[in-house]
This record gives sequence, structure tokens and C-alpha cells, in this order.
Amino acid sequence: MTEPLSKERLKLWIRLLRVTRTAEAELREFLRTEHDTTLPRFDVLAALRRAGTPLTMSELSRLLLVSNGNTTTVVDRLEADGYVARTQSDSDRRIVHVALTPAGRRHFDALARDHEARVDELFAGVSAGDLTQLEDLLHRLQPTTKKDLV
Repeated sequence: MTEPLSKERLKLWIRLLRVTRTAEAELREFLRTEHDTTLPRFDVLAALRRAGTPLTMSELSRLLLVSNGNTTTVVDRLEADGYVARTQSDSDRRIVHVALTPAGRRHFDALARDHEARVDELFAGVSAGDLTQLEDLLHRLQPTTKKDLV
């Protein structure tokens, strides 16, 4: 007897979560042992690199889906290491912008190359055809929220 579709979907959720958590744990350990850094630091650097222009602390927090307090703690450490610089807004002293320094760009670019290579190793068993199929499936997996139903 086959299980109801709702049970199969629940199993899918658990498998997706397991793959995500396992890969994340592997990447956290890789960044810690190979680069003496953390995933939150990497994420902040990546967000700033993608943006290409300074971001406010609030914009950075929203992009990372974390609190302003968490962002501030990470940015404090990155600033102490010389990888980011803060500047106050000319129009509103309460607004602080954060940007990568030249050293921060170089540091992140090196991290990103190694990070990409590690992700490539983790998912080496996934072919180009698998990637195309998985991408299509994941697009269809966008959860329906209560907001979508109204």
C-alpha cells in the first residue's frame, strides 16, 4: 500500500532538510579548518561582494535574514580584520554604510574560489542533466504560503 501524498511530501521535506544541514555543516567545518573563518563572516562578505556598492546595516541584515545585532557582531569582527569599512551617511547620522575594503575583496575572492570548489566536491555525483532536472523541480517546490492563498 502506498503512503498518502502528504506523507511523501513530508519525507521530501525531511530529505531536503537533511541534505541542506549536512552540506552546511560540511561547509562550516571547511571554512573553520581551512580558512579560520565562519559561515556568517563568509555570508556577510558574499552579500557585500554581490551588492558591489555599500549597504546599510539594515539592508545587509535583511539580505542575510538575520537581526541587526547579529550583523553588527559579524561586521565588527570583519572591520577589525580590515575586510570591511563603515561610513556614516551624510544625510542621516543614524545610517551606517558597510563596504568591502580592497583587502576584503581579495580575501573574499580567495574564499569564494575555495568554497565553490568544496561545494563542487560535495555534489560531484550530480550530473549536468541532474542539475537541470533538480533546478526545475526546486522552482516548482516554492512553498505556497497562507498569503498566497488569500
